[in-house]
Amino acid sequence: MVILAFVTVLCAYLIGSINFAVIFSSIFLKKDVRKMGSGNAGTTNVMRTAGFLPGALTFVCDALKGFVASYIGYLVFDYISHFTVWSAAIYGAYACGTACMLGHVFPIFYQFKGGKGVATSVGIFAVCCPIAIVIGLIVFAIVTVISKYVSLASITATVTVVTLSIVFRDMYVSKYPQIFFVVAMGAIVILKHSENIKRLLKGTENKIGKK
Repeated sequence: MVILAFVTVLCAYLIGSINFAVIFSSIFLKKDVRKMGSGNAGTTNVMRTAGFLPGALTFVCDALKGFVASYIGYLVFDYISHFTVWSAAIYGAYACGTACMLGHVFPIFYQFKGGKGVATSVGIFAVCCPIAIVIGLIVFAIVTVISKYVSLASITATVTVVTLSIVFRDMYVSKYPQIFFVVAMGAIVILKHSENIKRLLKGTENKIGKK
């Protein structure tokens, strides 16, 4: 059962390593998005450099891979829980979600240079804590409209989702593994936005609509 759990988490990492920002920028622009704009392999940079359609496709596919990886983890760990006391479906969802996010940020297929994990986290938390991601998306939209800063909206939404995921955690199993994975994913997203935070503080961060 330990081997099955390990293989499942490894597969989640490999799923996360499929970087759709690079794929769609190559299809639409014949270029690597990591060598354009901000250099980030994510939705915002693709949308700014390649246009709305490639950006939208990147977001949907990144979110979908997070959902698939996390849901597979949920199903596999739920199966394992019938044979051992250390497993629980929600643990699998979070463990595979975290692995998928690590794959997105550090993709083995793309020299370990990936995105920031925001879109991928949407799919992950759609499985792990739907209410948190719904509210998080609302917060993201509000902050984006008011501030025009996608990075600020992403950071604010991340803090919101992490907090609510802890509040609305699965009460039937231990809270500590859930809190660990939630905080770990939140930390990854925040750390990947460190340069954006510096630019926000300096007032040099790009707003929506600026190439």
